[in-house]
Amino acid sequence: MNAQYLLDTNICVFLFRGKYDINKKISQVGWNNCCISEVTVAELKYGVECCSNPLANETILKAFLEKITIIPFATAIDRYAEEKAKLRKAGKLVDDFDLFIACTASANNLVMVTNNEKHFDRISKLTVINWIER
Repeated sequence: MNAQYLLDTNICVFLFRGKYDINKKISQVGWNNCCISEVTVAELKYGVECCSNPLANETILKAFLEKITIIPFATAIDRYAEEKAKLRKAGKLVDDFDLFIACTASANNLVMVTNNEKHFDRISKLTVINWIER
């Protein structure tokens, strides 16, 4: 795996909507240096099912999934358990899907790209960056 960046679900949504030059940023770092978690795949598929034009969005999603590397969540199971226990003891829980995505980045030594930086500040051993310029 050559990837260096794990894209959070919100970054993928911005890409599909053509917002914040995400496509340009991915092109700059290289598609081969970007990946997503299986959890992000599930969240994106859920979004397609709930949208007003599922057929068009399914086509967009399918093309994206053919282009990007998908990291199995199994690579993050131990990291997830460790981090969730730590956060629970500290009373600082994070949504399970978000935690799994973050732990996938952490366990695979990837930089997490998200527009939700503050949400992930509580997670240890995680490098987070935001490609959104407002």
